[in-house]
Amino acid sequence: MTEHTDPSKRGPEDLPDADSPQSLHAPRETAAQDTSAKAKDRAAALGAVLRRLRQPIPGAQPRLRFEFPPEHPDNLETEDAGETADTARFGSPGPRISAQHPLYLGFMGTVGVGLALLVYWIGSHTTQLLLWIVAALFIALGLDPVVRWLEGRKIPRPAGILVSVSVLMLAVVGFFATLIPTIVEQVTELVQQAPVWVRDFVNSDFFRTVDNQFGVRDRITEELDKFVKNPEAMSGIFGGVVGFGSTVANGLFGTLIVLVLSLYFLAALPAMKKWGYRLAPRSRRARVEALSEEISRSVGNYVIGQAVVALLNATFAFIVMSIIGVPFAVLLTFIVALLAFIPLVGGLIAGVVVILITLTLGWQSALAYAICYFAYLQFEAYFISPRIMQKAVAVPGAVAVISVIAGGSLLGVLGALIAIPTAAATLLLIKEIYIVRQDKH
Repeated sequence: MTEHTDPSKRGPEDLPDADSPQSLHAPRETAAQDTSAKAKDRAAALGAVLRRLRQPIPGAQPRLRFEFPPEHPDNLETEDAGETADTARFGSPGPRISAQHPLYLGFMGTVGVGLALLVYWIGSHTTQLLLWIVAALFIALGLDPVVRWLEGRKIPRPAGILVSVSVLMLAVVGFFATLIPTIVEQVTELVQQAPVWVRDFVNSDFFRTVDNQFGVRDRITEELDKFVKNPEAMSGIFGGVVGFGSTVANGLFGTLIVLVLSLYFLAALPAMKKWGYRLAPRSRRARVEALSEEISRSVGNYVIGQAVVALLNATFAFIVMSIIGVPFAVLLTFIVALLAFIPLVGGLIAGVVVILITLTLGWQSALAYAICYFAYLQFEAYFISPRIMQKAVAVPGAVAVISVIAGGSLLGVLGALIAIPTAAATLLLIKEIYIVRQDKH
């Protein structure tokens, strides 16, 4: 038989040595187990807090949201099988009035004319708001491809919207924070240099010759005296200053409204599309969705592509102006960037403006800048823009020029910006709807 020894009756010789490996590792294992237990306790406590935060507030109700009724594409015949719950609740609809009935025709015609006049009145009195809405929708469509690209990288849409809008705002704020002090400095310098330029022109031989023949100096002095002594002119100057201040305030307010609307449109763009598709008949809903997605994709790619093209254009212009030594290079770069957003004619106008300023250095400098810049415009038209815009819109040149001029005449700079996407959408609808229908006859 095996003899069992009680551990409590062991002698000192039977106890483990204090310097043995077992006695050294036992406290370490105990400490590791305590640390692991504490970590598990902290994780459990954190999980309990998160579960508690996810629980709704006692007494709170979910927010009501507008939703369309569900679709039943394969069960439309259930209306004849019996009364549904809604029919039992609200009663069955009666027979429709004939569309040929004189009362129906007169009433609906009057209602149509009234609605048309109401829409015209509302549109004519809310022009500024409509422009803000169009600008916000344009920006939202431009940022939507970026958000969808982030969604494809397993980033949730709210996080993608936050990232894209934050990057855009940081870029705009950083750009203006860097640019505004330089613009103020160069505008101040321009104002200080203007009297010197005027004095040099007045003392030039050309002006003296013209003044001796036509009395230009006396005529200018006489007109200035009339202007200063005219109270209406002075009040007009004061009114112009007040109008300029109100214009700046309206611009800042409009910028804030456009930013907020862009954020809302970008967040609700999938739901807006879904609601818009539900307004189309079920038999044509798939085609309407395909055409709308193609239009929105083209507009978004166009906005991003045009922004990249304008940035490259302004960067090249700044490099050339810095090499030649054109005055007010930063201010002119800002102007070039704004004008480059206008397709086709924007770059040409920007080049003419900079060339006129460069003439103050001499015709040689102006000629050098003109050669470099217009050569870049050709390179941009045949190499840069086609590669950037290959997934955007394809519009014939004549249609693009006409649409830009028409958009600029109707809505100003905003109209010129959205002219080409609008023309592309119109051409797509004509090709896919009207021409297809005409080919069947």
